[in-house]
Amino acid sequence: MDLHGGNVFRLERDGKINILDYSSNINPLGVPESFKEAVINNFSILEKYPDPEYVELREAIGDYNGISSENVVVGNGATEILFLYMKAIKVKSAMIVSPTFAEYERALKVSGAQVRYFELKESENFKIDVDRLLEEIQDEELVVICNPNNPTGRFISLEDIDKISLVLDKKGKKLFVDEAFIEFIDNWTDKTSILLKRKNIFILRALTKFFALPGVRLGYGLCYDTELLKKISSIREPWSVNSFAELAGKVMLKDEGYIRATELWIEEEKKWFHDELKNIKNIKPYKTESNFILIKLLSMNSKNFRDKMIDEGIVVRDASNFKFLNESFVRLAVKDRDKNKKILEKIEKVVK
Repeated sequence: MDLHGGNVFRLERDGKINILDYSSNINPLGVPESFKEAVINNFSILEKYPDPEYVELREAIGDYNGISSENVVVGNGATEILFLYMKAIKVKSAMIVSPTFAEYERALKVSGAQVRYFELKESENFKIDVDRLLEEIQDEELVVICNPNNPTGRFISLEDIDKISLVLDKKGKKLFVDEAFIEFIDNWTDKTSILLKRKNIFILRALTKFFALPGVRLGYGLCYDTELLKKISSIREPWSVNSFAELAGKVMLKDEGYIRATELWIEEEKKWFHDELKNIKNIKPYKTESNFILIKLLSMNSKNFRDKMIDEGIVVRDASNFKFLNESFVRLAVKDRDKNKKILEKIEKVVK
C-alpha cells in the first residue's frame, strides 16, 4: 500500500483510466479562476528568481491570518516546513496524537527523535481526552497534533489547545499543531491556535487542500517564536518556493468569492454526505468536521473493499496503515453532490 493512499498514476498505468479519486481530500471547486488568470497574465515571472525573502508572500499570508509577516515562514509545501521545524528544534523525544498523518513520525525520526503515541480511542469516537493526554506525557519535549485530525475528522477546541499548550509551556515543552484542514471548519478564524499567541506553539498550514493546489507546492508556518522562525529560514534551501507558488499565495488568499463559495459548499455537503452514509447498512461513518469521512466496514476488510471500489471506477483511502486503525477502516473525501451520489450507489452495491 502507498503510504498516503491512492496512487492514481499507478492505477492508470495498470489500465484503470478515468478513475474517480476519493482518496485525495482536495476542494472539488478546483483551482481558483483568479490564479489561472494570474498565471496567464504573469507568465514572464518564470524568467527571474523569486524574492529569496518572500516579503510580499509572507505579507499576504499574514494579512490572511491577522498576524505580522514576521510570524510567517514559507516552504515548498507543508511537508518541507514540517521537516524543517523538526530539524530546527531537534528534540530527543516527542508524542504524536494518533491515528494521524504518517509524515510526523518520519520527520521526527529523521531528526533523531524517539517517538511515542497517544491513542485516540474508537470507543470515544476518536475524540481527544485532554486530561488523559496530559497524564501520559512523560519526558517528551514535543506534542504533535493534527487539528482537524486526518483521518478521523475530529476537531480540538481552542480551549483544549490552550489547556494543552499552557501545561506544556510551564514545563518548557512545545506543541506542534497541523492546521492543514482548518479552513473546512465552520468559523475557523475564531478557532485557530494562532489566536493564543503562545511562543511554544507552532502552526502548520498549506494551500493544498482548501485551494485545490497539490501540484503547486506551497506551505507555511505560523509562530510567535521569531528566533525559531529565523532558524528555520536559515536552514531552508534558497528559493524553495517557486514563482508560481509565490504568485498563488499572493492571489488566492485574497479571493473572497472562492473562499466564501467553498465555505458554503463544505458546510452543507459534509453533513449531507455523512447523513446519507449512515443510511447504508454494513458501514459506520464517523462524524467529521472537515472534508473527509472515516468509515468502519462491518462486513468486509479494507483491502477487499478498496479493490471492489476500484472495479467500480473509484479509489478510496485504505486507512488500515494508520497507527491504531485496522483493516476495518477506510477514508472518503467529500466532493460535489453528483460525485457523492455516485459513490453512495457504489458503496451500497459493494457492501451488500
